[in-house]
Amino acid sequence: MPAYEKRDDVIDSSNRGNPAESGLCTLCLSDCKGRCETWLSSLRGRKMLYPRRFGDCTAGARNATPSGTGYGSLRIQGFAYDAEGLPEGVSADPDEALYSNVDIETEFGSRGTTKCKIPLMTGALGSTFIAQKYWESFAVGAAVCGFPLVIGENVVGVDKEAELEDGGVVDAPELDRRLSTYLDHADDEYGAIFVQLNVEDQNNGVAEYVAENYGDDVIIELKWGQGAKSIGGEIQVENVDYAEFLKERGYLVDPDPTREEVREAFRSGAIESFSRHSRLGAPDAPTVEDVRRGFLDTVDYLRDIGIDRVSLKTGAYNLRDTALALKLASEADLELVTLDGAGGGTGMSPWNMMQQWGIPSLHLHSKVHEYARLMDENGMDVPDISLAGGLANEDHIFKALAICSPYVKLVCMGRGLMIPGFLGSNVQGALQPDKRDEVNGNWDDLPPTVTRFGDAPESIFAGWHDFKKEVGEDRMAEMPWGAVGLWNLVDKLGAGLKQIMAGSRKFSVGAIERSDLMSANRETEEITGIPYMTEAFDEEARDVLLE
Repeated sequence: MPAYEKRDDVIDSSNRGNPAESGLCTLCLSDCKGRCETWLSSLRGRKMLYPRRFGDCTAGARNATPSGTGYGSLRIQGFAYDAEGLPEGVSADPDEALYSNVDIETEFGSRGTTKCKIPLMTGALGSTFIAQKYWESFAVGAAVCGFPLVIGENVVGVDKEAELEDGGVVDAPELDRRLSTYLDHADDEYGAIFVQLNVEDQNNGVAEYVAENYGDDVIIELKWGQGAKSIGGEIQVENVDYAEFLKERGYLVDPDPTREEVREAFRSGAIESFSRHSRLGAPDAPTVEDVRRGFLDTVDYLRDIGIDRVSLKTGAYNLRDTALALKLASEADLELVTLDGAGGGTGMSPWNMMQQWGIPSLHLHSKVHEYARLMDENGMDVPDISLAGGLANEDHIFKALAICSPYVKLVCMGRGLMIPGFLGSNVQGALQPDKRDEVNGNWDDLPPTVTRFGDAPESIFAGWHDFKKEVGEDRMAEMPWGAVGLWNLVDKLGAGLKQIMAGSRKFSVGAIERSDLMSANRETEEITGIPYMTEAFDEEARDVLLE
């Protein structure tokens, strides 16, 4: 049984393409007219938690035991009494222990503390053009919602307006735009912005530029490979002169735009685009100890130039490298380490590589917990952890927080948090044609999947008025509607997470435990160490009967 069907009649959602484990279409298009669950949630918010046509229907879950392994092969425990992690001033009395009183705030950090209104962070949104086009929606939405945003690699390197002198950047307009968009809308108390650093960024002096111009406002995220693939980041460009510019900036560009045969093939239409590749993020070191020393030296250098807070992002590599990432994050006193079980990317990852490389999320995350516990038991400081890889719904958030409890603080979502930006921009472009190009809207008119809810933003976006109250009426006119879409999705995710936590009698994020999960098949039990559902709490059940 697949984790997600193509159509869900109960909430009236459907996928245009084949759904991945996340519930998103395998190929998610920015001009999509609907209507997967995440797409609809970007308009309707928490309404999407419930079956449609209340009062005229009943709804029944199949509750079939899934085959295979993944986050869909874990089930969430419910408990009939008790309440753990109650917020201050809230009692276990039924009149107070309401799901709306569940505290889903979290925090992370070692040398500083970042608070988040919801245990989410974005994946890295870097030099891919889709991140550039919808940046205002992503950045404003994340800032207003109060969770961290990651600027991905190569933003400076692909910016034709960036000025580099003597190998270092002295002016970075696109990076400045991305940073200022988030920082101008962020709450001083919640959220953070990361700038990711790969080989080319280090060569171009991005860290030095960030340290000099932004200092403590930014966390630098070092990068070992990708979440979606085992090599560095790529983009495609359709202009031969721009491809040559990127080659001059030091990138590998394939095919080589400086070869006359290639340029002739481009002019004749036989070659339509060029791929720009980053270097592998592999340390030039033959032994683990060499890697360790080089990594710690890099962190020390960043702190010497004024970047005190440093994190690490790594993909679904072999278990030795996963353990090394955790150990070095501990030794270097990093703010956070994000471990990505792969599966998602922003459109330029080699497809068969994505399908076949790396350790899938459930398997990887289970081993992360095992290694973190081993570190803990041996007196090592366990770094704060963020888990990523095909996570998009509120049940995914709960399961990720539980499977690596108590070490995981955040869930990193990539594609799911981008959909509201696309959708909100499309709605804005259709209703405000003079802004269509500015917001990168793809629609001339609203499709029936949207007009069923109304023909004005106040009726289309369920959270329009709440968002306006949050940012202030005087600023609402300047807000990108993609940010409103993100507000709606986060409203749904947050409310759904609170409901699941209340059902497990866990009223704060720190109270969530692995025992809140059970395995739905034996293979999942073997991989995760989480008991099979007819054996979890079985001994306690027998004690109740016989005591």
